[in-house]
Amino acid sequence: MVLRQQVKNINASGLLNLAILGVLLLLYAPILLHWFDGWLHKNISTEHEYFSHGIIGLPFAAYLSWLNRKKWRRLPDTIHPLGAVLLLLGAVFYLSGVTEWVNLSLPVILVGLCLWFKGISGLRLQGFPLLLVFLATPTALPYLIAPYTLPLQSFIAGAAGFILNQFGMEVTVDEINLYVGGRIVEVAPYCAGLKMLFTTFYVGLMLLYWTDSLSSRRTTISFLSLAAIVSTCANIIRNTLLTFFHGTGQEAAFKWLHEGWGGDVYSACMLVSLVPLLNWINSYFSASPETEQEGESIGQ
Repeated sequence: MVLRQQVKNINASGLLNLAILGVLLLLYAPILLHWFDGWLHKNISTEHEYFSHGIIGLPFAAYLSWLNRKKWRRLPDTIHPLGAVLLLLGAVFYLSGVTEWVNLSLPVILVGLCLWFKGISGLRLQGFPLLLVFLATPTALPYLIAPYTLPLQSFIAGAAGFILNQFGMEVTVDEINLYVGGRIVEVAPYCAGLKMLFTTFYVGLMLLYWTDSLSSRRTTISFLSLAAIVSTCANIIRNTLLTFFHGTGQEAAFKWLHEGWGGDVYSACMLVSLVPLLNWINSYFSASPETEQEGESIGQ
């Protein structure tokens, strides 16, 4: 009798999970397809393109949740009151029809479901996948911070002009504008590398989690700081090449790197370089305690 009751409970739980998954797919499949189509074909707003890292982040989040399924089942069923509040809030966001709120309803509802079924322990278990979903959800954040990127734009323009001057090109820099070959190249807010910086931090978090380095504050801070420097330097080189191509009339090369697949390849190569960077940081910090212990032994 006990075994039969357990089987019934498992079947009921499985059917409930499938029902919830089915409802989520019906509600959000059109939205997710719109995001992925826009990210792949670049036919959505510039602000939403800033979240194109979701192409790899959202499937990775789903994969991590799938890996945690057995741990999820073993957690005790605990209802947290905040779960009901978030579910209601997510429903309001979804039904509002406002694009930003509809987008945000996805992570809000997912967090609410975790709290409703498994409480705080469930939220902790699925914390990182939920973070990936939230950071890949298109919002107005790029639009809000674009007016404050002027110092970064000026720095990139100055660095690009300096590099080209070293190669004998006559380049004049005026704040965010570069004058070369009778043409003007503007380092616009959306050319200041914010999209690449967002993607760098996102992929960096994924690498830290995958290598079990996220728990080390020293490794995390060092890696993300160096990754930001690498991203900024890569964007300076990219803008330097774009200025060179445009200033010398090589429009095909300019469009290839600026709007074509060349820019995607360039970004992918930069992201791949984060892997050896993280390996180096891990090996450096793992060797540091050994060096300190040897120093203490010699001192004794």
